[in-house]
Amino acid sequence: LSGCDSGFGQATARHLDIMGFRVFASVLDLQSPGAQELRQSCSPRLTLLQMDLTKTDDIQRVLQHIQAHTNSTGLWGLVNNAGFNDTIADAELSPLGKFRSCMEVNFFGSLELTKGLLPLLRSAGGRIVTVSSPAGDMPFPCLAAYGASKAALSLLMDTFRSELQPWGIKVSLILPGYYKTGTTCDPAFWNLQKQQLLASLPQELLQAYGEDYVEEINQQFIQFMKVAVEDLSAVVNSITDGLLAANPAVRYYPGQGLGIMYFIHRYLPYFVRDLFLKGFFINPKLPRALRQEHHNDVKKA
Repeated sequence: LSGCDSGFGQATARHLDIMGFRVFASVLDLQSPGAQELRQSCSPRLTLLQMDLTKTDDIQRVLQHIQAHTNSTGLWGLVNNAGFNDTIADAELSPLGKFRSCMEVNFFGSLELTKGLLPLLRSAGGRIVTVSSPAGDMPFPCLAAYGASKAALSLLMDTFRSELQPWGIKVSLILPGYYKTGTTCDPAFWNLQKQQLLASLPQELLQAYGEDYVEEINQQFIQFMKVAVEDLSAVVNSITDGLLAANPAVRYYPGQGLGIMYFIHRYLPYFVRDLFLKGFFINPKLPRALRQEHHNDVKKA
């Protein structure tokens, strides 16, 4: 189970431990408050492992540990939960490096871990449950880097689902609504990210969009955070069902409002979908270069 420092991973590790399972829970930092909390609240069956999904050495060390402790039994389930995003901005304003870091954690890290554990999962005819995002299915404003990585992850897992059927391995995707997890709901974190983004933008882009445009996106996102759901149990129950149900769903949608969102996405025209996503999430103001007052200023000059 990856990404157990906080949020879904931490809550799921605790839940599975209470149910009596032997859980291997990976965390970024063995001394983090989340890791300490798991140590205190879980049974000795739970094993905490340090793993950064961007580091092959970390992944290989975890793979060796799990292989050594499950060789005789095989491994029943893998939960790809670790996720990363630190950018709220238009695709044009998001540095390439931000796209790469999202892909490194959300896609390549999960791919490497899954491939490494497949021999053990095949021998047990086990399960793979992966936490993706509706942002991987729909063009949420200002989430291009994160959304593109989750789109790649969802397609990869759907391919695994098809290819691993002959081995008896069932693969499920979890597409949660908006929940309060880790730094994703910390305004100070996002304000710092905004400052760093503004400092890194080329002058031409800053002129075209305007600093106030980036400020406004950030303000709207911080407002949106206030609707984040604190009770993670719907997601934990979906992950657990994916691991234990005789016939798990291919996709789980825990969270409010996802039914209407996917209905609009699938059946209504593109402009309706785009309007809905802006109304629901972030509706950026016009970039500076497109605003009437800017054109008037240019004419006067």
